[in-house]
Amino acid sequence: MTATVPEATTARPTLSKLPSLTGLRFFAALLVFFFHITLSNSPIPPNDPINPFADQQLGSTLEWLVSKAGYVGVSFFFVLSGFLLAWASKPGEPKRQFWRRRLLKIFPNHLVMWVLSMVLFAAAINPPLGWISNLFLVNSFIPDGAVYVAVNPPSWTLNSELLFYMLFPLLMIPVRKIPGNRLWLWAWLMVAAMVAVQLVTTHLIPATPVSALTPVSVTQFWFGYIFPPSRLFEFILGSILALIVLSGRWLPVKMWHALALCVIGYAVAMVVPFVYSFNVATIIPVAAIICTVASMDIAGRTGFLGSKPMVWLGNISFGFYLCQGVVIFYGRILLGDQLYSTPMALLVIAGFFIATLLGGWALYGLVEKPVMDRWARPRRKTPAAAAPVPVVVSDPASGQAAGDALSGVGR
Repeated sequence: MTATVPEATTARPTLSKLPSLTGLRFFAALLVFFFHITLSNSPIPPNDPINPFADQQLGSTLEWLVSKAGYVGVSFFFVLSGFLLAWASKPGEPKRQFWRRRLLKIFPNHLVMWVLSMVLFAAAINPPLGWISNLFLVNSFIPDGAVYVAVNPPSWTLNSELLFYMLFPLLMIPVRKIPGNRLWLWAWLMVAAMVAVQLVTTHLIPATPVSALTPVSVTQFWFGYIFPPSRLFEFILGSILALIVLSGRWLPVKMWHALALCVIGYAVAMVVPFVYSFNVATIIPVAAIICTVASMDIAGRTGFLGSKPMVWLGNISFGFYLCQGVVIFYGRILLGDQLYSTPMALLVIAGFFIATLLGGWALYGLVEKPVMDRWARPRRKTPAAAAPVPVVVSDPASGQAAGDALSGVGR
């Protein structure tokens, strides 16, 4: 017999804003930036180097140091999406209303960058299947390296987010029915499912031909990292973790404990077989940092991560991520194959960072926020009909309620 979650599991804490998770979001996006800016091979044909350092040893060392950073950032955002949506979820909310918010959240920014990418480079180098499938965010379901990162390469993660959003109202029905004393069991089952995905990737997916960009085959990279259903377990884990925190069952982990776990997890990711670095090696640290920061916010200890500058950076992080395909990958094409002395290379990286930040700010201020403010919420006919003020949970992507929030990032 299955019991429902006790009332304590779904009751909202008195202090329900999570601004520190908004600030933390920018650091995850920054990991992706450093991963992209040091790549030896661009995802845009002819796959020339992105890394700007003429000092080959230094460039290779930096690339090695951040070689797992993008994978950590992607996993962080997938878990965070599930966490925040479950945190702000209201039983009985109309599915159409939820799905409208989600589509308005991801598609306007995506369409702007799709058009810009097509005009600048994508129309000339991507097949028509890549154009159309990326437009509708289904390209990462196709196991073709020329398609699953077509047009604006970073937008492949939006394929996964779109799947998560479409399934979320259905997934939360059984998730809410998990007894409170079994939430941890189900969290660990999600971790086990991630391990199972990589076992399938290693032993059942063809290992040849080996990709020119990774140490595994194109199909293995697609199934283990890109394929949206393979990433669903991180999202579900995030939803379960939200219920764990809400029910008071999260462990008394201090911030330095969570940061130490992140360092250990990253070190493990550097030495495990490649496919296990996608999410398995770092999933426990990712879960720990999200839940610990959320618990600090509940306790009113927001600190640096919850400061106004960090919240602003977190708000623009979705745009900051989406701009990287144009600013970094296309920008390096414009610069040619030129490599630079170390001081000049650092200036080039700083220039790309500033340009990406400005692009993210523009997307947020001119597209994302106006669209969400104008169309994301149902209008109330009269003041008398107004519903009680809902619980507001800080949105890492737009500063809106978490129910109006989260888009994925990553490579």
